[in-house]
Amino acid sequence: MTQSVHRPAPLPAPTGPTASFVRLLRASLVAVWLGTAVVSAITHRTQGDALLRQAGLTDNAWIQALIWGGAAADLLMGIALWRWPGRYSAWAALGLMGVMTLTATVLLPHLWLDPLGSLLKNLPIAAILVVLGTSSARTEETAP
Repeated sequence: MTQSVHRPAPLPAPTGPTASFVRLLRASLVAVWLGTAVVSAITHRTQGDALLRQAGLTDNAWIQALIWGGAAADLLMGIALWRWPGRYSAWAALGLMGVMTLTATVLLPHLWLDPLGSLLKNLPIAAILVVLGTSSARTEETAP
């Protein structure tokens, strides 16, 4: 007598995120980048200045250049993610965020322990950018 071996049904083939899900992720990141640019511009004399002075920077011109350069980069990245959705803008955003995170880590490493997650938030944002970069690549490859 032979015993019947029960085999589980095969798992469905993996699929990528839906187009509407990708749009939602992208819109949320556009809001983050543009919002950060606006907040940086509004609080540059108070919070931004104080943070960079806390990091040991004293030259006001250098401090303002860093703040306004960061705000401009945030603005441009938000516009790029909104205007030119796709893998290139997602990977560019990931690269820019990596540079900004590394700079902040060197200047103000304690921000990793900030209760509001100043730098810690970058980890899920990086994951979202990877999803956008890879899902956009799949979409661009299959587009007619």
